Amino acid sequence: MIRNREFDVAEMSMSSYCVTLGREDPGFIAIPVFPSRFFRHAGIFVSAKSGIEKPADLVGKRIGVPEYQLTAPVWIRGILQDEYGVDPSSVTYFFGGEEEPGREEKLKINLPEKFKVIPIGPEQTISRMIADGELDAVYAPRAPSTFYSEPDKVRRLFPDFVAVEKAYFAKTGIFPIMHVVAIRRDVYEKNRWVAQALYKAFVEAQKLVYEQLMVSASLKTMLPWQIAAVEDTIATMGKEWWPYGIDRNRHVIETFTRYHHEQGLSPRQLTVEDMFAPETFSEFRI
Repeated sequence: MIRNREFDVAEMSMSSYCVTLGREDPGFIAIPVFPSRFFRHAGIFVSAKSGIEKPADLVGKRIGVPEYQLTAPVWIRGILQDEYGVDPSSVTYFFGGEEEPGREEKLKINLPEKFKVIPIGPEQTISRMIADGELDAVYAPRAPSTFYSEPDKVRRLFPDFVAVEKAYFAKTGIFPIMHVVAIRRDVYEKNRWVAQALYKAFVEAQKLVYEQLMVSASLKTMLPWQIAAVEDTIATMGKEWWPYGIDRNRHVIETFTRYHHEQGLSPRQLTVEDMFAPETFSEFRI
C-alpha cells in the first residue's frame, strides 16, 4: 500500500503514515481507527553478553531494529527517553532483517546527523546478531527467534513486563497505537462520505467484539482464561480499553507525533488535525 497504493483502504503503520504526510502530495488520509495497539516494554531484548541490566545501560550500545521508522521502535525510543532518560541519539542503530537477510526501510528517510543508523550485512540477521553478542539489544515488534531457541543468550530487559506496562499505563494513560486505517487520498477526495461511514462501521464492529469477548458459553479465542483476562483488563483500563476516535486518543497521538518529530522522522510535529479526515472529528446525532 505504501509503495504502490494497491488498495482503496488499508491498515497501515502509524509511523509510515506519518512519514508520508511529510512528503509532497501525501497519498493517504487516515481515520481514527486503531486495529493494532501494544505496550512496548516487552519489545526490548538484550544480549547476555551486553552487560545491560537496566535502561540506563543502553546508552552507547549497539541496537538492532528491523527498520528505524517502524512504529514499535518509535514508541520504545520515546518511552525510554521519557521514563528512563535514554536519549534516542545516544545509541547506534543497526537495521535489517530480523529473521531473513536483506530487509530494507519501506520508506526512504533523511535523518539529522545526530542519529547513527547503519545497515547490517547482506547475510546477517538481527536475531542471530543479538544471540552472538554482535548487537547489545534489539527494539522490535516481535521477539527474535533466538529469544525462544537460545534463552541463555537473549532475554527481555523487563522480564516482568506486564507489571511494568500496567504501571506505565496507570502513570501516563497511554496504550500505544501501532496502526491506523488509511484511505487512498484520491478515493477519499472523490467520496468524502467514506471517511465517516468507514469509521462508524469499525466502531459498530468493535462493539460486537467487546460483547463477544465476555461470552463464556463458547470462547471466541483460544485463551483458556479469556474471561478472566478480559475482567482483569477492564479493572485496569476500563470497559472500553481499546478506544477509537479522536477525543480519548488525543494524548496518545500527540505523544507519538512528538516522538516521531524528536527522532528525526517528521520535519515538524504533526497535529491530530493533520492526520485524520475532518469528517471523523464529530458526528450528527438525532
